[in-house]
Amino acid sequence: MSSNIFSQYLQKENIFKNKNCLTASFVPGKIRHREQEIQQLSAVLAPVLKGYYPNNVFIYGTCGTGKTISARFVASQLMSISSENKQKIKIIYVNCKMKKIADTEYRIVAQLLKELGEHVPDTGLPTNVLYRKFFERVEKIGCTVIIMLDEIDTLIKKVGDEFLYNFTRINQEMKNSHITIVGITNDLTLRNNFDLRVKSSLSEEEILFKPYNATQLKDILMERVSQGFMPNTVDDTALNKCAALAAQEHGDARRALDLLRVAGEMAERMAVMVVTENHVDMAEQKIDIDRVTETIKAQPMQSQAVLYSIIKVAEKLKSQKTWTDKRIFTGDVFENYISICEKNGIKPLTQRRVSDLIGELDMLSIIAAKVISKGRGGRTREIILMITGNILERVTGFLIDRFEE
Repeated sequence: MSSNIFSQYLQKENIFKNKNCLTASFVPGKIRHREQEIQQLSAVLAPVLKGYYPNNVFIYGTCGTGKTISARFVASQLMSISSENKQKIKIIYVNCKMKKIADTEYRIVAQLLKELGEHVPDTGLPTNVLYRKFFERVEKIGCTVIIMLDEIDTLIKKVGDEFLYNFTRINQEMKNSHITIVGITNDLTLRNNFDLRVKSSLSEEEILFKPYNATQLKDILMERVSQGFMPNTVDDTALNKCAALAAQEHGDARRALDLLRVAGEMAERMAVMVVTENHVDMAEQKIDIDRVTETIKAQPMQSQAVLYSIIKVAEKLKSQKTWTDKRIFTGDVFENYISICEKNGIKPLTQRRVSDLIGELDMLSIIAAKVISKGRGGRTREIILMITGNILERVTGFLIDRFEE
């Protein structure tokens, strides 16, 4: 009988001790270089332990600056001490980027109701009925309910900010309970776009998480290495490279951890027991390809069609060596987009809506688009494709399979 193909995997020496420690979702017992921010958030929420209502608070900072992990750490500490003192506090955490949870106002309120133990149908009820059910449920519980909305900017872009006004306004009508909002966002200018009523009713405090520097990132990685890898399996040059690359990307600790974990996986697959700088280079390339392709695969079909149109225009311009003006404009993209829709039986959107989708691709850094004036010809967008090399090849291959017959 032949041996199982996975037997060799089980017989290999382990390079990892606990790979979960190297993920962004892991909450360590101590969070390094965020002591001040954790203290600030704790101070805002602490009055709940003495029977007072804590203020709303918004946590700002770019990706990977420790916002989520710090908020969840504070939440766990608060729940622990409130349990010891037999105080009734409810904390609900919702990631607003999760599909089918926070992509409509109905679904976010339905999710909050589910977190409070009340099942509601995915669709079918008027939204105002859901709000009433939620507020009645909160009032029945009779405690402070802290709602942590991670990536709240994503939710606001989809449904507006009216729901924030609804949550804060109802506090005036409840006698036994209170709702406190903790918003977590990468958008440092989010509050500037709030309706004046929302700004007034929120009266929130603000906490800013600044990017980590390379030294801080290395400290974080060293602590995770001690928990996640077997002894003497990660070279110091690999740690330095992970920290340096992540520091260049706005001090993103999440990227540093991803680089280190994937570098370890690369070394493991090559049957090498020490993670080196070369493995980090390999990990960087793999992560960049995977990140962009998965982002594009997750986009709606119309956005994919617009991106495919941009790529086709770029390829056409590249082939026309005698043409000096190789800039991509919205009008050219729209013509190709219409053609793609006709070939694939897709109902085309208006040029204005396509322009909106181009703006969304710009926000994802897949393209760079800037508005320029063409004199009497009006205004248009000039587009630059930001993905190149192996990533562009992988993306183009996916889009060809998607749209070419």
